[in-house]
Amino acid sequence: MNVAEAYTRVQLPVMESFLTLQGEGFHAGKAAYFVRLAGCDVGCVWCDVKESWKADDHPLIAIQDIVEALEKSGVKFCVITGGEPAMYDLTALISKLHEKNIYTAIETSGCYPVIGEIDWYCFSPKKFKSPVDEAYERANELKVIINHPSDFEWAEQHASRINPDCKLFLQPEWSKRERFLPAIVEYIKTHPQWRISLQTHKYLNIP
Repeated sequence: MNVAEAYTRVQLPVMESFLTLQGEGFHAGKAAYFVRLAGCDVGCVWCDVKESWKADDHPLIAIQDIVEALEKSGVKFCVITGGEPAMYDLTALISKLHEKNIYTAIETSGCYPVIGEIDWYCFSPKKFKSPVDEAYERANELKVIINHPSDFEWAEQHASRINPDCKLFLQPEWSKRERFLPAIVEYIKTHPQWRISLQTHKYLNIP
């Protein structure tokens, strides 16, 4: 069996996959095919996809089937999210996507090293589990969720460790957006190295 054939036999726990627009961060507004992997041990209290936490609750899907479904969508941008997708070896999935000239991003808490040659690394650290050093080195985008006034200082602590090419984003936790949006706007006015990230897909009522 050659490497390509072996890849087709790899399976990953998939909660859902769908075509939508990327709603957040640097790539907001782009057509994107999301692959949401199941399984997470970070435990964010405000997580809006808690049903993704238990991997055993979701089917194992072959890499080949994931890629074929994505190809049918016609888009060339894939976002691997979760759950916590870095819990898995993503080499096979990313390699097959690259064979199809599909640009691939990951959304991760940074708690695990990412295994696979990802094109875009969105690092969203959480207080519930510490990131690995690699996250700061590899991140293309640092996206910090603002859920409490102290989170601005916490965001700066992470920004001080990030690589110099990384883009910086502050995003209000959805249920507290009315409270924190004005504070984020004012903060960015005086700290222009940051940008605002909004969950535009929720405003648009799309997945």
